[in-house]
Amino acid sequence: MASCAPPPTARAPVSENARLLKLKEMFIAKYGSAPTFYARAPGRVNLIGEHIDYCGYAVLPMAIEQDILAAVQTVNTQVVQLSNTNPSYLDFSVNVKNIQIDKTKPLWHNYFLCGLKGIQDHFNLSSPTGMNCLLDGTIPASSGLSSSSALVCCAGLVTLTANGVTLSKVELAETCARCEHYIGTEGGGMDQSISFLAEEGTAKLIEFSPLRATDVKLPTGAVFVIANSCVEMNKAATSHFNIRVMECRLATKVIAKSRGMDWKNLLKLGDLQAKLGVNLKEMLAVVEEVLHPEPYTREEICECLGINLEELRATILSQNTQDVATFKLYQRAQHVYGEAARVLAFKKVCDEAPANAIQLLGDLMNQSHVSCRDLYECSCPELDQLVDICLQSGAIGSRLTGAGWGGCTVSMVPISKLSEFLLSVQDSYYKTNDQRLALQQRSLFATKPGSGAMVLLEAEKK
Repeated sequence: MASCAPPPTARAPVSENARLLKLKEMFIAKYGSAPTFYARAPGRVNLIGEHIDYCGYAVLPMAIEQDILAAVQTVNTQVVQLSNTNPSYLDFSVNVKNIQIDKTKPLWHNYFLCGLKGIQDHFNLSSPTGMNCLLDGTIPASSGLSSSSALVCCAGLVTLTANGVTLSKVELAETCARCEHYIGTEGGGMDQSISFLAEEGTAKLIEFSPLRATDVKLPTGAVFVIANSCVEMNKAATSHFNIRVMECRLATKVIAKSRGMDWKNLLKLGDLQAKLGVNLKEMLAVVEEVLHPEPYTREEICECLGINLEELRATILSQNTQDVATFKLYQRAQHVYGEAARVLAFKKVCDEAPANAIQLLGDLMNQSHVSCRDLYECSCPELDQLVDICLQSGAIGSRLTGAGWGGCTVSMVPISKLSEFLLSVQDSYYKTNDQRLALQQRSLFATKPGSGAMVLLEAEKK
């Protein structure tokens, strides 16, 4: 189960790690002296359980090797200076007593500010320390591998360490999940949870309310391969993501109202199921009975709930969904309850390890992608094409991973077929497009469960 201990701290000779040494040299060139400490937070790949964490349901991710790495020096000012090894991400500085997060322009430094402000607010720090920070990232941006949440988590861990305060991994994950809302993304907490709770060699079933993580032993004989569609989608820069959150919230309220429940205090489809006291299969039947497949207009939702448009906007809809004209409640609820059941089925197969485990898991992954594509409508033509290519190239299961509308697929591939799989996908997807070909090296790779966020201190010289 999830550890209540704080994130680990390790001492290592920086000179023995080429990436750390390069980051240290760049830091000294930038700021004139050496870092006090380093912090890393990994990206993640969600194996199954898409768009259900914010509905209260368990998900099944694992951390990946790619990460956000920060070199940090505490300073006797109240200014935080941020710079990035990627020159396309511009320098930024801010007074720690006047942090403003711009929701209209989700620039890289705003994600760092989320983690910074989240820790300050949690501890009500009256005089937070200043810092010089240099960041380096190996997670492809807007790829569905949680680069933005890894940056928030890294910033939270940096701020915690610099100010000499402590939180358990669970508390830190919950704090970072809340503070990402500062930038306007109504996410559910999966990304932050796996970033802190991950352990090398195992995937995790992440459950919420209360947050807990359980090891999931993946089958031997297969490997998970990530393939980037090279279509970028920034959750905070569009309303796609928050519209889905609102559709799930509205479906919750409409069904609750139809059952004579206190719908005003219900926000999540998972809470609705718990209140009704039925299983997931029965919830799918309730959706069929109560909701219609045709989109709901705002006026129809108001009529169902017995409220006016002003009340709908003021008390239910998020800032960037105020002017959405129609909502698909039936399809979104169908996906959520079906996907929640697939997560539990996936874990059961992993736990019981039958002879045909790989085929069973592949079938669940394929069903998940179809549901994401057809019911949740969070895929895109390139993702669908890439999934098809992966299946034709030897994958047993393949699906989009992350928010969707671009980003990556994850495929389960027999180890014996890995080499030919990679060559086939390269030929069929990446070599057909110059832009994809240029990005191919960082876009297609096999991965195994990696370790969680940690602080690194330079080993003391003897």
